[in-house]
Amino acid sequence: MLDIFLATKNNGKIEEIKAVLKKLDIKIYSLNDFPDFPTTIEDGKTYRDNALKKALEGSRHTGKMCLADDSGLEIEFLHGDPGLYSSRWGDTDEDRNNKVLKLMENVPQDKRRAKFVCVLVLVLLNGKHYVIRGECHGEISFEPKGHYGFGYNPIFFVTEYGKTFAELKSDVKNKISHRGKALRKMKKVLEELSRGKSI
Repeated sequence: MLDIFLATKNNGKIEEIKAVLKKLDIKIYSLNDFPDFPTTIEDGKTYRDNALKKALEGSRHTGKMCLADDSGLEIEFLHGDPGLYSSRWGDTDEDRNNKVLKLMENVPQDKRRAKFVCVLVLVLLNGKHYVIRGECHGEISFEPKGHYGFGYNPIFFVTEYGKTFAELKSDVKNKISHRGKALRKMKKVLEELSRGKSI
Protein backbone atom coordinates (compact mmCIF):
# COMPACT_ATOMS: atom_id res chain seq x y z
CA MET A 1 0.00 0.00 0.00
CA LEU A 2 1.18 3.50 -0.85
CA ASP A 3 0.90 6.32 1.66
CA ILE A 4 0.09 9.60 -0.06
CA PHE A 5 -0.16 13.01 1.51
CA LEU A 6 -2.49 15.53 -0.13
CA ALA A 7 -1.15 19.04 0.37
CA THR A 8 -4.58 20.58 0.93
CA LYS A 9 -7.17 21.05 3.66
CA ASN A 10 -9.92 21.89 1.15
CA ASN A 11 -12.46 19.18 1.90
CA GLY A 12 -14.03 19.57 -1.54
CA LYS A 13 -10.72 18.81 -3.24
CA ILE A 14 -9.98 15.96 -0.85
CA GLU A 15 -13.32 14.28 -1.62
CA GLU A 16 -12.84 14.73 -5.39
CA ILE A 17 -9.39 13.16 -5.23
CA LYS A 18 -10.52 10.28 -3.03
CA ALA A 19 -13.46 9.57 -5.35
CA VAL A 20 -11.21 9.19 -8.41
CA LEU A 21 -8.47 7.21 -6.62
CA LYS A 22 -10.73 5.08 -4.40
CA LYS A 23 -9.96 1.74 -6.08
CA LEU A 24 -6.20 2.06 -5.72
CA ASP A 25 -4.23 0.38 -2.95
CA ILE A 26 -3.32 3.65 -1.26
CA LYS A 27 -3.88 5.39 2.07
CA ILE A 28 -4.60 9.09 1.78
CA TYR A 29 -3.61 11.72 4.31
CA SER A 30 -4.20 15.46 4.13
CA LEU A 31 -3.39 18.67 5.97
CA ASN A 32 -6.28 17.79 8.27
CA ASP A 33 -4.04 14.98 9.61
CA PHE A 34 -1.08 17.32 10.15
CA PRO A 35 -2.40 20.37 12.04
CA ASP A 36 1.11 21.70 12.71
CA PHE A 37 2.03 21.72 9.01
CA PRO A 38 3.58 25.11 8.10
CA THR A 39 1.74 27.25 5.54
CA THR A 40 3.25 27.10 2.07
CA ILE A 41 3.64 30.53 0.47
CA GLU A 42 2.30 30.23 -3.08
CA ASP A 43 4.58 32.75 -4.76
CA GLY A 44 5.18 30.94 -8.06
CA LYS A 45 4.60 32.46 -11.47
CA THR A 46 2.73 29.40 -12.79
CA TYR A 47 0.36 26.71 -11.52
CA ARG A 48 3.24 24.25 -11.88
CA ASP A 49 5.52 26.36 -9.69
CA ASN A 50 2.98 26.51 -6.88
CA ALA A 51 1.97 22.85 -7.07
CA LEU A 52 5.59 21.68 -7.13
CA LYS A 53 6.49 23.85 -4.15
CA LYS A 54 3.54 22.51 -2.16
CA ALA A 55 4.37 18.91 -3.08
CA LEU A 56 8.08 19.22 -2.22
CA GLU A 57 7.37 20.87 1.12
CA GLY A 58 4.62 18.35 1.83
CA SER A 59 6.86 15.37 1.20
CA ARG A 60 9.71 16.89 3.22
CA HIS A 61 7.50 17.63 6.22
CA THR A 62 5.54 14.36 6.32
CA GLY A 63 8.06 11.85 4.98
CA LYS A 64 5.44 10.63 2.52
CA MET A 65 4.79 10.79 -1.18
CA CYS A 66 2.94 14.03 -1.78
CA LEU A 67 0.27 14.98 -4.28
CA ALA A 68 -0.44 18.69 -4.67
CA ASP A 69 -2.38 20.78 -7.11
CA ASP A 70 -2.75 24.37 -8.11
CA SER A 71 -5.77 25.38 -10.07
CA GLY A 72 -7.59 28.43 -11.26
CA LEU A 73 -10.36 29.92 -13.34
CA GLU A 74 -9.22 31.79 -16.45
CA ILE A 75 -11.77 34.12 -18.03
CA GLU A 76 -11.07 35.23 -21.59
CA PHE A 77 -12.79 38.63 -21.25
CA LEU A 78 -10.71 39.37 -18.12
CA HIS A 79 -7.45 38.47 -19.94
CA GLY A 80 -7.03 35.25 -17.98
CA ASP A 81 -7.95 36.58 -14.54
CA PRO A 82 -8.38 35.51 -11.82
CA GLY A 83 -6.02 32.68 -12.87
CA LEU A 84 -3.28 32.04 -10.32
CA TYR A 85 -5.06 34.30 -7.86
CA SER A 86 -8.45 32.55 -8.07
CA SER A 87 -8.52 31.57 -4.39
CA ARG A 88 -7.38 35.05 -3.32
CA TRP A 89 -10.07 37.10 -5.09
CA GLY A 90 -12.16 37.35 -1.93
CA ASP A 91 -12.55 35.99 1.57
CA THR A 92 -15.30 33.50 0.68
CA ASP A 93 -16.54 31.59 -2.35
CA GLU A 94 -19.56 33.87 -2.46
CA ASP A 95 -17.35 36.98 -2.46
CA ARG A 96 -15.25 35.62 -5.31
CA ASN A 97 -18.25 34.62 -7.40
CA ASN A 98 -19.92 37.98 -6.87
CA LYS A 99 -16.75 39.79 -7.90
CA VAL A 100 -16.60 37.87 -11.18
CA LEU A 101 -20.29 38.42 -11.90
CA LYS A 102 -19.96 42.14 -11.21
CA LEU A 103 -17.02 42.46 -13.62
CA MET A 104 -18.95 40.46 -16.24
CA GLU A 105 -22.27 42.22 -15.62
CA ASN A 106 -22.83 43.63 -19.13
CA VAL A 107 -20.75 41.12 -21.10
CA PRO A 108 -22.77 39.21 -23.75
CA GLN A 109 -22.84 35.42 -23.76
CA ASP A 110 -20.52 35.03 -26.76
CA LYS A 111 -17.76 36.81 -24.81
CA ARG A 112 -18.08 34.86 -21.56
CA ARG A 113 -15.71 32.01 -22.44
CA ALA A 114 -13.65 30.61 -19.59
CA LYS A 115 -11.68 27.55 -18.57
CA PHE A 116 -10.68 25.82 -15.38
CA VAL A 117 -7.03 24.71 -15.22
CA CYS A 118 -5.52 22.19 -12.82
CA VAL A 119 -1.87 21.19 -12.54
CA LEU A 120 -1.14 18.15 -10.38
CA VAL A 121 2.32 17.33 -9.09
CA LEU A 122 3.30 14.06 -7.43
CA VAL A 123 6.61 14.03 -5.56
CA LEU A 124 8.12 10.65 -4.66
CA LEU A 125 10.35 9.96 -1.67
CA ASN A 126 13.41 9.91 -3.93
CA GLY A 127 12.62 13.44 -5.12
CA LYS A 128 11.41 12.39 -8.56
CA HIS A 129 8.22 14.13 -9.59
CA TYR A 130 5.44 13.93 -12.16
CA VAL A 131 3.52 16.90 -13.53
CA ILE A 132 0.07 16.56 -15.16
CA ARG A 133 -2.30 19.25 -16.47
CA GLY A 134 -6.04 19.13 -17.02
CA GLU A 135 -8.44 21.71 -18.48
CA CYS A 136 -12.19 22.13 -18.76
CA HIS A 137 -13.75 24.74 -21.05
CA GLY A 138 -17.03 26.51 -20.44
CA GLU A 139 -18.59 29.93 -19.89
CA ILE A 140 -19.36 32.27 -17.02
CA SER A 141 -23.06 32.15 -16.19
CA PHE A 142 -25.15 35.25 -15.54
CA GLU A 143 -26.03 34.15 -12.01
CA PRO A 144 -24.96 31.44 -9.54
CA LYS A 145 -26.79 28.14 -9.82
CA GLY A 146 -26.52 24.84 -7.97
CA HIS A 147 -25.35 23.64 -4.59
CA TYR A 148 -22.75 20.98 -5.37
CA GLY A 149 -19.01 21.50 -5.23
CA PHE A 150 -17.15 24.59 -4.12
CA GLY A 151 -15.28 27.63 -5.37
CA TYR A 152 -16.43 29.04 -8.70
CA ASN A 153 -18.57 25.99 -9.52
CA PRO A 154 -21.91 27.89 -9.28
CA ILE A 155 -20.91 30.33 -12.05
CA PHE A 156 -19.01 27.96 -14.38
CA PHE A 157 -21.48 26.87 -17.08
CA VAL A 158 -20.77 23.71 -19.10
CA THR A 159 -22.46 24.12 -22.48
CA GLU A 160 -22.67 20.43 -23.37
CA TYR A 161 -24.65 19.69 -20.19
CA GLY A 162 -26.54 22.98 -20.01
CA LYS A 163 -25.65 23.26 -16.33
CA THR A 164 -23.12 24.84 -14.02
CA PHE A 165 -20.55 22.69 -12.24
CA ALA A 166 -22.55 23.24 -9.04
CA GLU A 167 -25.63 21.68 -10.67
CA LEU A 168 -23.77 18.54 -11.74
CA LYS A 169 -23.46 15.61 -9.36
CA SER A 170 -19.93 14.60 -8.42
CA ASP A 171 -19.76 11.49 -10.64
CA VAL A 172 -20.57 13.57 -13.73
CA LYS A 173 -18.40 16.52 -12.76
CA ASN A 174 -15.41 14.30 -12.03
CA LYS A 175 -15.59 12.94 -15.58
CA ILE A 176 -15.33 16.33 -17.25
CA SER A 177 -13.64 18.64 -14.75
CA HIS A 178 -10.10 19.94 -15.02
CA ARG A 179 -9.15 18.14 -11.81
CA GLY A 180 -10.93 14.96 -12.83
CA LYS A 181 -9.05 14.83 -16.13
CA ALA A 182 -5.70 15.41 -14.44
CA LEU A 183 -6.47 12.87 -11.72
CA ARG A 184 -7.32 10.13 -14.19
CA LYS A 185 -3.94 10.62 -15.83
CA MET A 186 -2.23 10.67 -12.44
CA LYS A 187 -4.15 7.53 -11.45
CA LYS A 188 -2.27 5.63 -14.17
CA VAL A 189 1.03 6.79 -12.68
CA LEU A 190 -0.07 5.68 -9.20
CA GLU A 191 -1.26 2.30 -10.50
CA GLU A 192 2.21 1.62 -11.87
CA LEU A 193 3.89 2.80 -8.68
CA SER A 194 1.62 0.62 -6.53
CA ARG A 195 2.77 -2.37 -8.57
CA GLY A 196 6.35 -1.45 -7.76
CA LYS A 197 7.13 -0.37 -11.29
CA SER A 198 9.46 2.50 -12.12
CA ILE A 199 8.02 4.81 -14.76
